[in-house]
Amino acid sequence: MKRRTLVLAAAAVLVAVVAIGGVAVTSGAKPATAAGPQEPQVSTAQVERTTLSATVPQDGTLTYRAGSDGSPYSVIGQAGGTYTELPALGEVIHQGRVLCRVSDRPVVLLYGSTPAYRTLSAGATGPDVAELNADLVALGYATRAQLSPTSASFGLATTTAVEKLQAALGVTQTGTLTLGRVVFEPTAVRVTSVSAQLGGRAQPGETVLQATSTTRQVQVALDASQQTDVAVGNKVSITLPNNRTTPGVVSSVGTVASCPSGSGSGGSGSSSAAPGTDTCSSASSGSSTPTITVDVTPSDPAATGTWDQAPVQVGITTASVRNAVVVPVTALLAQSSGGYAVEVVGAGASNRLVPVSLGLFDDAEGLVQVTDSRLVAGQEVVVPGT
Repeated sequence: MKRRTLVLAAAAVLVAVVAIGGVAVTSGAKPATAAGPQEPQVSTAQVERTTLSATVPQDGTLTYRAGSDGSPYSVIGQAGGTYTELPALGEVIHQGRVLCRVSDRPVVLLYGSTPAYRTLSAGATGPDVAELNADLVALGYATRAQLSPTSASFGLATTTAVEKLQAALGVTQTGTLTLGRVVFEPTAVRVTSVSAQLGGRAQPGETVLQATSTTRQVQVALDASQQTDVAVGNKVSITLPNNRTTPGVVSSVGTVASCPSGSGSGGSGSSSAAPGTDTCSSASSGSSTPTITVDVTPSDPAATGTWDQAPVQVGITTASVRNAVVVPVTALLAQSSGGYAVEVVGAGASNRLVPVSLGLFDDAEGLVQVTDSRLVAGQEVVVPGT
């Protein structure tokens, strides 16, 4: 929903409240009064000028970032032999460190998006060589003056740097990286599952383990109809499982709506909405609403602790108005002729109704921006008593 839609929706809620007596309906210059002890108690609130923000509250999941599609990284081994060492669940493995050992020989993690698919030696060229050179420089086995980190050629400088890497790992210094001795992944990995078994046979091409990155994130399944409300860069307040709050920012907003597992027109596991509708359908679960994935990056990752797959509450700030004149939503009086007014307290109990136009709503604080009115900061308006 766009801002105008939010305002209209909020206004509709106010009209609905009128029907049950939540907001007084007025006609004329003065509000109707009840006789005797039935007169409702009232209080006052001050008109303020402040920065007002609209917030979209959502449930989220605090976790670690994985692949761009949300799936975990799969570490594929290319070495044959016997697994003699495997990482523990939750272990974090960085660039240049040992992922596992096959027949007591280390398999090393290096950073790169091109997977290892061949033995690398002098004379080789290509994107895998370029990422190897970048790794060797980043790890300090060569300087930029000795080896360009963007070079896609395996030359003498690469051979020398590989020998230094092999010396650090305690293996024979051949200057050649045999297929299966390194694994390229985009970043450091945090182990989430291990499919290989200690003492088991290592088969080239099999998945050794799955992992995430070490980057903290919150994922939100946002109602697809609210996609235009949220944008990359929106500020976010994250309420952690210990009820502490920490700030964040929207880092990505999905563009493809999906349905919960087991719903959708395609049957179990389908991710499509029912044709011609904005709902997901399932014979077993009835109907639900398609969602898009919104990723939130915490501004202070350390403040999020080490929770994984933990439920959190997020408030996404979708709009903000500076120097807005605001009153409590409960101060609004729905007029029988249409529109809204507030009752301004005057000297000597000479209250008066002032028509107002509604702007931005802050549901979290129960405030509303009022525009095109004679209200000024510091005035007192009538609100229902507590």
